[in-house]
Amino acid sequence: MTLTQLEIFSRVAELQGFTSAATRLGISQSAVSHAIKSLEQELGVELFRRHQAQVELTDIGRQLLLRARAMLGLAVTLEQEAADARGMKRGTLRIGSFGPTSSMHLLPRILQEYRREHPGIEVHIDEGPDRQVLQWLEERRIDLGFVVLPQERFDTFALVADQLVALVPAGHALAGEQQLRLEQLCHDPFVLTEAGSAELVTRLFTGAGLSPNIRYRCSQLLSTLETVARGDALSIVAELSLPPAADRRYLSKALLPAVQRQVGVAVLDRRQSSPAALSFIQLAQRLYRHAKPTILR
Repeated sequence: MTLTQLEIFSRVAELQGFTSAATRLGISQSAVSHAIKSLEQELGVELFRRHQAQVELTDIGRQLLLRARAMLGLAVTLEQEAADARGMKRGTLRIGSFGPTSSMHLLPRILQEYRREHPGIEVHIDEGPDRQVLQWLEERRIDLGFVVLPQERFDTFALVADQLVALVPAGHALAGEQQLRLEQLCHDPFVLTEAGSAELVTRLFTGAGLSPNIRYRCSQLLSTLETVARGDALSIVAELSLPPAADRRYLSKALLPAVQRQVGVAVLDRRQSSPAALSFIQLAQRLYRHAKPTILR
């Protein structure tokens, strides 16, 4: 068994195809097929079920994939630690990011400094809903991810705090209010964004014994904002997720009582994290350790 075989196995599982994996890896399809066949023969199990152009992991294949990714992650860590010892800052850093909060507000500043300090590190960024980032961490597809805290099953590092705000259409009856209570948001249609704070918003209503009239669910924040702007629904989002240029078709209102949200970065196990990942975390904390939560007035 070789690391090359494990890398090919991981790519085929991720892309669900031999051809797509070969294209991503820059090798021939026959080389991919040979590597998988050799690995299956060595392990004595079938890793994939073949379905014409696509393949599907078997039960044992899914189980072994987690082990394979763990081994590949450790190999990367070893390479980077050896490179550090030689004074060569080279390697790869895979980051999971959710929504505008991390992708637009946090990452650009961190990456600008990170590239300056570590020009030899190749950074890959995958974007998805917050639940997807957590899954990527568990599956070891990424080295670190931006998350909404707390996340007890990971090693986490707090960065910034902001607050949840209510969104109402500009012409709505609640537009003149300075602050809004949760019960005021339960009568109209409600749009729930699943881009970053869906679970927090859901827990907020549940904890208060309230049930919003959820009429829409949007995986992208822009869709949520547009739904509110059209006057179709109300919503609650994190203030840091709002675009810097104000859209006059909707208004943000502070919640009463105020509800804060904390955002940080997480790794599966800091003891096994690569030097590249640890350097990123240290830099992020240095840049944002004095950040204050934003307060609407």
